[in-house]
Amino acid sequence: MAEKIHTINTNKWIDNYADYLYNYAISRVNNSDLAKDLVQETFFAGLKSAKNFKGKASERTWLVSILKRKIIDHYRKINSKKGQAEVRMNFYNDGENEGDWLEERVPQKWDNTSETSIENEELKDQLEACIDNLPEKYAMVFRMKTVQEFETEEICKELDITASNLWVIIHRARTQLRKCMEDNWFNN
Repeated sequence: MAEKIHTINTNKWIDNYADYLYNYAISRVNNSDLAKDLVQETFFAGLKSAKNFKGKASERTWLVSILKRKIIDHYRKINSKKGQAEVRMNFYNDGENEGDWLEERVPQKWDNTSETSIENEELKDQLEACIDNLPEKYAMVFRMKTVQEFETEEICKELDITASNLWVIIHRARTQLRKCMEDNWFNN
């Protein structure tokens, strides 16, 4: 039996998926320009690997899985020493500090995955502690939306809240989490 060939219509991606992917990205990175860039990178990666689409999932699901990897790569980059140097480097646009001199001074990463695993575990523990310190409703909504990936409608129905109330709670939870992580992780 011949394998079924699945075709995708890349010309319709922007019309069909751009808004959904943008909303998915913005809820995870909380930066409009970055979310747009990640969606653009997702479309580009999808175009490059369109021949690998097997049709085991919908096009949207397939694109979301690519976007998830792009988001993870983004956070890995900014949490690495080299990524932090690149971010600081972009702070200077002109003058005597212009250039990539800072990145060159970053030590190369060793092949010691145990240190990275420990750092990741400590980061996860600190994030969990910060989530636990949120008001109970904030923590519940935040976990349902961002960790368990429930749809907005499901959360609203389950907790008997409006969609706008949900997004206010998410925003407040993120603001408190950012402060907690800055105070307890990034500034240590």
